[in-house]
Amino acid sequence: MIQINDKADCCGCTACASVCPKDAILMEPDVLGFKYPKVDLDKCINCGLCEKVCAFNVNYDRSLNLDEPELYAARHKDIHEIETSRSGAAFIAISDYILENGGIVYGVGYKDHFKVVHKRAINKEERNEFKGSKYVQSDLEGIFRQVKKDLKDGKMVLFSGTPCQTSGLNSFVGKKLRENLILVDIVCHGVPSPYIWRDYLMYVENKYKSRVLKVDFRDKSRVGWTGHIESYLLENGNKIELKTYTNLFYQHIMLRPSCGKCYYTNIKRPSDFTIADYWGWEKIDKNMNSDNKGISLLFINTCKGAKIFDFIRKKLNVKRVQLDDCKQPNLSHPSELHYSCKKFEHYYSLKGFEFILNYDFEKGFDYKLYKLFSIIRRKFDRLIDKIHK
Repeated sequence: MIQINDKADCCGCTACASVCPKDAILMEPDVLGFKYPKVDLDKCINCGLCEKVCAFNVNYDRSLNLDEPELYAARHKDIHEIETSRSGAAFIAISDYILENGGIVYGVGYKDHFKVVHKRAINKEERNEFKGSKYVQSDLEGIFRQVKKDLKDGKMVLFSGTPCQTSGLNSFVGKKLRENLILVDIVCHGVPSPYIWRDYLMYVENKYKSRVLKVDFRDKSRVGWTGHIESYLLENGNKIELKTYTNLFYQHIMLRPSCGKCYYTNIKRPSDFTIADYWGWEKIDKNMNSDNKGISLLFINTCKGAKIFDFIRKKLNVKRVQLDDCKQPNLSHPSELHYSCKKFEHYYSLKGFEFILNYDFEKGFDYKLYKLFSIIRRKFDRLIDKIHK
């Protein structure tokens, strides 16, 4: 049976709970809201399926991958799709193809009051909820089994998520059903705590004395695609722009422990497509995103992905690029977790959200020494990369 002795060994994809024939595994949240499997020993029959299905390891399935991915700068030809998407709306072009051919799309949306969850869409209106970044780990409860049912019913299914989620789903559905499953992952920076997001939203509503009606984790309507502004539309009609939650995210202090040892931070992706913001697009075409509305980096990782790309490229402005023109940190190594992650979790559990929001986790000699060694290590790693090249 599956046992998680170190939280960093579990990405929370739910494959183990989904595969259990006796429903002996529940995904239970820790103090930050990250879910981990817990086995009911009275129900468990020690079949070993939960251990076998786990794909959060260096041996995740790459059997369908091309020898090298095809890389493109991509931008939707419909400016409305770009303006309402996080980057260049490459996902919209892919998911439109699936929906127009009678398929089903799974992506990240909201439940209840902005709880971040995976959802099922059968039309473009439902799919549009998946647009935009959501800087929270999504809840996958029941989703893997629903995807498998759709595939068994003969449906074409697109599932988009983090690479650990697509890898887990790929392992769960198995090779026989993989033919009609199209996987799309993102170049992931790490997944933040669901409970911190819940408490932060409550904090915003209390501070501004109005209920939040709409959230945009990366609002580009005023400052453009390169901006890192979170916005909230309030019930009283006001729209506020903040950076508080964004700053917590980029500190890597509220990420899931497994993000610090992610196995998918390379170009051998566990999906048919990989999508990201294309930072450094100016190197290949100074006019392609001159309006600062957004542009996607698109990886074609499999033959299946290449065939779909042939159908959708008419909706996109694309330019073939090389890896050296678009390499990002999380295509080379996992995000480095904040030195004070454990202290952050400890204080949050004892003193609550507002305390950790106002506490300086970057004070003290030990932290400064840690940062110094981190800088030295990064410089050394870059030197080694240059030598290898």
